[in-house]
Amino acid sequence: MFEFFVARRYLKAQRKGLFTLVTTLIGVSGVAIGVAALLTTLSVMNGFQADIRRKIVGAQAHVTVAAHMDAARKKQAEDALDSRKAVVARSPFVLGQAILTFKGRSSGIVAKGIDPDSEFKVNDLARSLTEGDWAGLAHKPVPGVVLGVELAQNIGAWVGDEVVLISPQGLDSPLGLIPAMKRFRVVGVLKTGYYEYDASTAYCALAEAAGFFKTPGGLSGYQVRLSDLSLAESEAAALQRELGWDFAVRSFNDMNRTLFAALKLEKYVMFLILALIILVASFNIASNLILLGTEKLRDIGILRAMGATPKMIRRIFLWEGLLIGGSGTLFGVGLGLLLSWVIWRYPIVELPGDIYYLSRVPVQVEPWDVAVVTLCGLALSVLATVYPAYRASRVDPIEAIHYG
Repeated sequence: MFEFFVARRYLKAQRKGLFTLVTTLIGVSGVAIGVAALLTTLSVMNGFQADIRRKIVGAQAHVTVAAHMDAARKKQAEDALDSRKAVVARSPFVLGQAILTFKGRSSGIVAKGIDPDSEFKVNDLARSLTEGDWAGLAHKPVPGVVLGVELAQNIGAWVGDEVVLISPQGLDSPLGLIPAMKRFRVVGVLKTGYYEYDASTAYCALAEAAGFFKTPGGLSGYQVRLSDLSLAESEAAALQRELGWDFAVRSFNDMNRTLFAALKLEKYVMFLILALIILVASFNIASNLILLGTEKLRDIGILRAMGATPKMIRRIFLWEGLLIGGSGTLFGVGLGLLLSWVIWRYPIVELPGDIYYLSRVPVQVEPWDVAVVTLCGLALSVLATVYPAYRASRVDPIEAIHYG
């Protein structure tokens, strides 16, 4: 192609003075740094999002089906779940809000009754236990309870201590409404890595929780594990349609919608902010092309006199900008991938484990992000060529040859 050939010759040709060479290098370097910074930042944010999602799914389930259970609704839910091919496991649960007290310290919690045999098939709680044993939940005569590590530290209780669970629902008595109370022995402490769960959740046996909260049907619903996490939204919607509005069917995304929406917004804003670096670099490309148009004024005039149209001149400058911006984008993508690998492989940035539950910055490179960043770099480089190309195409060939 004629335009590409001329643009490449101009880029490789020896320029007059050092300034034009420096501006070209600045243009390439600026785009490369901007692309690398954007790609590395997005990869780190992807890593944090993936880590949070993994911890949430490890403590919850892919889909939760809840209802005011009776025998008919229980059978309806079980039949619907068993008929779904994507459902690989289900587990009953009881959920209720209560107050946990120990030696004068109290904390509002979510008490969750579970069946360990089926619970560990739908989440990763079995691997989250750091102290004690899940078998202790069936302890008699004082039933067992497993606390999140932050909750245990907040109230000062540890394995072997006895705590009191108080239900705000209360019991009717001749003296009026009195709160329901039950003593539990701490038989384990777990650490999911997600603060909200570790600071506010206590786990006990399904029957104990159902009796304490007087849950209809002995359960609040079912937790479901799917063959593929990506099916959570579609399977939840399908189950909701099948079961009807007597049931509340929610995916893990629905139960953490605010958190995931905030993470998505943060990633979007960071993309816009860091894309400004590439935009600034594109101004260097524009100034370089304006300088090129001034330096090659006589050549442009000769090309016009030989029959080159204004459209062909614009294409020459377009290819010039693409060669500079494309080189910078290519180097930037390579540098960004290299930086992401280095951050993932070596503990360059160490995080306080007691705050983040991580010792290293997590990194996850998404092919979609690489494609979007590459297109962004190329698009801004092309945008930078608009004015210089238009300016060069308006040159009068006679004046250019005479005064160039």
